[in-house]
Amino acid sequence: MGVLRNSPKASPIKKSATLQHLFDLEANNSNGTKIYSPKSKQDVKRLKLFQLLSFMKKPKKPLPEEIIRPLVSMLSANLFRPLPPSAKRTVVCELPEDEDLVSTLSPAWPHLQVVYDILLRLVLSIDPKVLRGFVDERFLVNLLSVFQTEDRRERDNLKNVYHRIYSKFTFYRAIMRKSMKDVFLHYVFESEKHSGIGELLEIWGSIINGFTVPLKEEHKLFLMRVLIPLHKAKGMPVYHRQLAYCVNQFVQKEPMLGGTVVRGILKYWPATNCQKEVLLIDELEELVENIDPDHYRKLALLICTQISRCLNSLNSQVAERAIYVWNNEQFVKMASSMMEEVFPVVVESVEKNLKWHWSKSVKQLTENVKTMIEEMDPNLYDKCLEEIAHKEYLAGQEDIKRKENWERLELAAAKNHQFFQPQKCIYVSH
Repeated sequence: MGVLRNSPKASPIKKSATLQHLFDLEANNSNGTKIYSPKSKQDVKRLKLFQLLSFMKKPKKPLPEEIIRPLVSMLSANLFRPLPPSAKRTVVCELPEDEDLVSTLSPAWPHLQVVYDILLRLVLSIDPKVLRGFVDERFLVNLLSVFQTEDRRERDNLKNVYHRIYSKFTFYRAIMRKSMKDVFLHYVFESEKHSGIGELLEIWGSIINGFTVPLKEEHKLFLMRVLIPLHKAKGMPVYHRQLAYCVNQFVQKEPMLGGTVVRGILKYWPATNCQKEVLLIDELEELVENIDPDHYRKLALLICTQISRCLNSLNSQVAERAIYVWNNEQFVKMASSMMEEVFPVVVESVEKNLKWHWSKSVKQLTENVKTMIEEMDPNLYDKCLEEIAHKEYLAGQEDIKRKENWERLELAAAKNHQFFQPQKCIYVSH
């Protein structure tokens, strides 16, 4: 094939420069193996794709550019297609454990799977400098748009291919990072509709893992302006695992960023979404283990205040998850670093739970937390109880004053009503 292509007598339209020539070669090399007879056009298409994939898997010389061009055109025609409208009209908050139950399966997947395998083989086997003329920026933008497909199988294959391109095509990395950032920002601040956020975050997790320390300002801005705002979207539970991994990668590389992350998460803390609260408590607990201990004193009151609010939640799952945070040694160490400021908040939430919470299991777990805290500093605990009693007394006095004021106002209103009561008049018409 290479001799014909380089021959000065070769015609510009020759058999070796077409995909059909690859099919013929594969048919000649099948050694008489009988291939099933296709029953439909879809079967014919899938058979041809398998023949292409089989040819590309064999260790031969690199494909000539005359074949790469129609091959990439074929891949583009199959992959870059109009996606069907979303079948999910509302954001699902309670997600089933099996993701396949909420994933829409594409009927075109049997041949799309082979197309992705061919694209992956092309990326792995061809020199990026040669492939650069065919896999250009427009190709990458179109490839990124396919992440909106609701078929999880296609997104997984697409994630693998896109990550391979990022790894090999170093000259496209900045463009690819910017394109993915744009997708995140559009999702957070405009649409909140995108099926592939989790897969894109998985790619970013690998990218962040390769960042060198100290981190560049560009990467820190990505954390503050993109990753942290992703916590506020309604669909956050779907991709929270990947998002938390990316955030923790940043904090592990530069523990000084822990304060920025914690304040950002607290800023977007949900008011009514219990599932998101449980996930964010998990993330806060993991962050505490990676935060620079020098920042404990600055963040202890913020974190403990939020955990105490969750501890008083009427949702038993949120309350129990907040209680279990006290089993974390690093969290207890952080709380101990600001004992005087943290204890009043914690003791008040513990006593409130023991007195008012409806769940017996939450009360029992709260008793364990009370015992642990009381052992840390019994005198301070008693002092906090006295302050709580004093606050309750003042609140009671304020309530009494408020009732007395209302009674005086009601009496004054009654007197004025009698004084200004209009006289009854009889009007006689002529």
